[in-house]
Amino acid sequence: MSSIKKVVLAYSGGLDTSAIVPWLKENYGCEVIAFVADVGQGAEELEGVEAKAIASGASECYVVDLKDEMVSDYIYPTLKTGSIYEGTYLLGTSMARPIIAKAQVEIARKVGADALSHGCTGKGNDQVRFESCFAALAPDLQVIAPWREWDLSSRESLLDYLAERNIPCSASATKIYSRDANAWHISHEGGELEDPWCQPSDQVWTWTNSPEQAPNEPEFVTLNVVEGEVVAVNGEQLKPYDCLVKLNDIASPHGVGRVDIVENRLVGMKSRGCYETPGGTVIMAALQAIDELVLDKASRKWKEVLGGEFSHLVYDGRWFTPLKDSILAGAEALSTVATGEVVLKLYKGQVTAVQKKSPNSLYSEDFATFGADDVYDQSHAEGFIRLFSLSSRISALAKK
Repeated sequence: MSSIKKVVLAYSGGLDTSAIVPWLKENYGCEVIAFVADVGQGAEELEGVEAKAIASGASECYVVDLKDEMVSDYIYPTLKTGSIYEGTYLLGTSMARPIIAKAQVEIARKVGADALSHGCTGKGNDQVRFESCFAALAPDLQVIAPWREWDLSSRESLLDYLAERNIPCSASATKIYSRDANAWHISHEGGELEDPWCQPSDQVWTWTNSPEQAPNEPEFVTLNVVEGEVVAVNGEQLKPYDCLVKLNDIASPHGVGRVDIVENRLVGMKSRGCYETPGGTVIMAALQAIDELVLDKASRKWKEVLGGEFSHLVYDGRWFTPLKDSILAGAEALSTVATGEVVLKLYKGQVTAVQKKSPNSLYSEDFATFGADDVYDQSHAEGFIRLFSLSSRISALAKK
């Protein structure tokens, strides 16, 4: 332990990391530098965070704005793959972890630290995500995970630990939910959510209206997509982060983006989480609508494979790997034709693409019409079906 001189801690200002600062100093005798990632969690969470870090015993606190980079370089590429974890989760926490870990390593290099630390518990996915990124980017730096070492096992014990040292903390023993927020989403765990039979109460949701509270009139929003990336909302050209922020504002009153799932954690257990991803849900619906127009059957099937694989890669924290580069290259190739315009209807928790067009559309009304046409000879289908089903015919004859 004495070999650690300086450690950079991923700091949030919450109860856990407030206790970790003095614990590191007492148990490792090291200087602690706090690192705060601004990933769009909101001004309220970031307000006074530097002062909190110093009051907890940190020698310095770096607050790094990662919002634009996170959306442009992590969220938008992931969206091109069509990734949805276990069919429901839009990977809000998972996509933020690699950029936070990368920035933490950069701060560690800047200040000459010899260790990295985080406040992830030994039960969750985040410890794997952070430390897998650390291994890829800074294998020479030691990683300290206090939750796997200390004997503080509850919120009460953490509060007592801080009180004994006269370290201020706004947390209380009555906190019900564990939440994680960024520009893409907010997650909720704990409290009544630990029982899958319990319906989430109104106090769980913090960002979106319930469908019952949503307006009684639908709202229509138009997205322009260029090569798999949303570039404009309602005709206004915007950067990726600004597109997301605007869509969050538009979609959240309509109750769009609520998800309540029991998911498989990487560490082996199941956990229940409630997620709110209003703008992201709209973006995903728009991109899927464009894919319907521009991708042939084999390409869509392949993209489903890529998206499934990439959802697990992101969820499991394997961003800085050759596999990530390979899958993204495939998704980029498919996205070269994903350009067009989509009109989406937002109503009572639902988002529906009601109009879509693309210069690369493979849809042809001349071929698809149920009316009379001059381009399709229906008699040709007989030969196609006989060849398509030939193996089944041969198998049936062999059995006779």
